[in-house]
Amino acid sequence: MQSVTERNTLRFLTCGSVDDGKSTLIGRLLYDSGNILPDQLAVLASESSRFGTTLGYLDFSLVLDGLIAEREQNITIDVAYRYFSTSRRRFVVADSPGHEQFTRNMVTAASQSELGVVVVDARRGVCSQTRRHLHLLSLLDVRHVILAVSKMDLVFFDEARFRVIEGSFDELARKLRFMSAEVLPVSGRFGDNVVETSARMPWFDGRTLIGCLEDTNVGEPPLTPVRFPIQLVIRAGDDFRGYAGSVAHGALRCGDELIVARTGRPATVARIVTLDGDVAAASSGEAVTLTLDRELDVSRGDVLSKPDSRPSWSTGFGADLVWLDENPLVVGRSYWLKTGAQSVQAIVARIESVIDTSTGTSRICSDLGFNDIGRCWLNLSSGVAHDRYAEVPATGCFILIDQVTNSTAAAGMIRDLSSTALRNVSWHEFQVSKKERLRLANQRPGVVWFTGLPASGKSTIADAVERRLVSMCYRTYVLDGDNLRHGLNRDLGFSPRDRAENIRRVAEVSRILTDAGILVLVALISPMARERQLARELIGTEEFMEVFVDAPLAIAEARDPKGLYRKARQGLIADFTGITAPYELPTNPDLRLDAAGSTVESLASQVIALLTTRGHLLPL
Repeated sequence: MQSVTERNTLRFLTCGSVDDGKSTLIGRLLYDSGNILPDQLAVLASESSRFGTTLGYLDFSLVLDGLIAEREQNITIDVAYRYFSTSRRRFVVADSPGHEQFTRNMVTAASQSELGVVVVDARRGVCSQTRRHLHLLSLLDVRHVILAVSKMDLVFFDEARFRVIEGSFDELARKLRFMSAEVLPVSGRFGDNVVETSARMPWFDGRTLIGCLEDTNVGEPPLTPVRFPIQLVIRAGDDFRGYAGSVAHGALRCGDELIVARTGRPATVARIVTLDGDVAAASSGEAVTLTLDRELDVSRGDVLSKPDSRPSWSTGFGADLVWLDENPLVVGRSYWLKTGAQSVQAIVARIESVIDTSTGTSRICSDLGFNDIGRCWLNLSSGVAHDRYAEVPATGCFILIDQVTNSTAAAGMIRDLSSTALRNVSWHEFQVSKKERLRLANQRPGVVWFTGLPASGKSTIADAVERRLVSMCYRTYVLDGDNLRHGLNRDLGFSPRDRAENIRRVAEVSRILTDAGILVLVALISPMARERQLARELIGTEEFMEVFVDAPLAIAEARDPKGLYRKARQGLIADFTGITAPYELPTNPDLRLDAAGSTVESLASQVIALLTTRGHLLPL
């Protein structure tokens, strides 16, 4: 095993609450260890005066706070990276922001770190943000932590104050099972116990901060499985077919046998190509192009691995989610899940528990709010290659993206590869393709998705359209919202979560029917735009047609064939669309039907015209 002094580089991050002194501490560390050049020091002295330091000392926080906005607000906004070294070790430090709204930046930094320096203000001690950061470090498998109790000069280097904070931290660190955890008192402003021991704290006989960083042995990297996510399939002429990407984990050599995680099909590495020519081997982090000794069914997003360490391939797994969106998580709502070079649709099927970072305990909860950490189960629209985060971080992490705003909603770490229901279940590839089924059906499938208020006429119009299509000898099927709630969706109510799951199930059934070559007519209120977008993405834009049955509320309520509006007005029905629950109008439907001023047959003709224009009623 390598000694500590032989270790090349230690990657660590600093985190903590706002104004706890993280940037000042690291700036002082760089200064006292001789890692600030003379010209940089001159700039630092000038800028210390410019940005408000008038007491005659350097403002070391400016070493890392590189953005003007950060300097003017005296806070860290983005992650600041800095490379430095001592005679014993090289370091990469990531100074992460302390504000709660920038938790995602801290998660990004922690995912690339081997050690975490958590900074607390000696006056405030361990607070909720400290506990949150420690829990995140534990979730992200950062197994070594240092608690730096900063600003000891502001409590007059009081040992009693330090011991109280030390006790709080020790109890929390034991619960989180860090491999190593140290507490040390420091003053970033004056350099006490940063690089040199402090004469003003003779009661502390521990190591300095630089001593801890130099001596902490994070261990040798274990023998790791190969993970090569394919980012691009390159075809250059008739003779070259290469698979470009970066080695995400492990190392590979020419002659290695690899398999496609999705299919298990094997091949041997023939060449490893780089911009500088062919090489014999490639290791984690290197961008290369592989050629194989045979052609395989491989595309962007596939993952290559060794046969004896194949990753899981499934459409569901358990994960810890750090919720980063100010809008809460809605169970059953669709999000984009991005892992490596692959993006698929995913829903959070259930929240098993939420971690209370104040107490370290778990509690049952039905939703996740901003900065909550929850253990969840996710279902995916298609399979992805994945591992447990603790074993292979590169294929064990992912992000969730809101489909409407395109913002990052959550960061996830995979914990459970399968549930009882999905264990040992994999996708079976059948020999008969969709193309062959469509040829037998002699028609082009599609989904006409009728959306609108209750009693707007969706089912009536769908019925008329189906009668016209059947008379023209087309194979069709109507999926009616009320009818489905008598069987497939009888277990669902009308809460936002249940409505989202209702639409997901109908979209899945529609996709199966189109795979069989059938024209599907869906009559479903589907009040929320993002759920209708889910259906479009799940079914496919080429085969999905959104038809807005536009009947004003007054007209729909006047019809009220089932008396539901009347009951909703009387308070007998909760979450009734148009009265006590919202309906989001389609902004760009494929067809808008004026259900207030046209006959049913006229509206049906418009739908038939849409199908004709889109090519669904033309011969194959």
